[in-house]
Amino acid sequence: MNKFQYILGILVVVGCYGCAQPVKEEAVVDSYLWYGHEVVVSAYNSVSWQTEGNPNIAAWGDTLKPGMKCIAVSRDLLKIGLKHNTMVLIDTFPDTFYVKDKMHRRWKNRIDIYMGNDIGKAREWGKQRLNICYAISADSSNQN
Repeated sequence: MNKFQYILGILVVVGCYGCAQPVKEEAVVDSYLWYGHEVVVSAYNSVSWQTEGNPNIAAWGDTLKPGMKCIAVSRDLLKIGLKHNTMVLIDTFPDTFYVKDKMHRRWKNRIDIYMGNDIGKAREWGKQRLNICYAISADSSNQN
């Protein structure tokens, strides 16, 4: 990451996290439109009692491995653009996460951060209400 991308990333994060309500067109960066949204954020692990089927295989067939920066999203968030491989910035985290999994239908307006096999870390994280920013390709947004 060069200095320009770093500064631009900070501006996008500050812009997105400044709003508590969902907003349209927070910023255009590298041909992506960034949107802000407030969600409940919890955590999950690759263990059989937290998932359906194989705990290392996500909803779209991706293989999950400890250390990956990925999230699961509630199915209502798919409708606003948080689809497979969408880039997501989460308040308090410096990293970019990618949508790799879907949550059970009972959850609404929620994301789960993947924490590998570290159940203690996931429990310590608990549940928090945070702002996220997610990127949609400017090309695909013109088609909607």
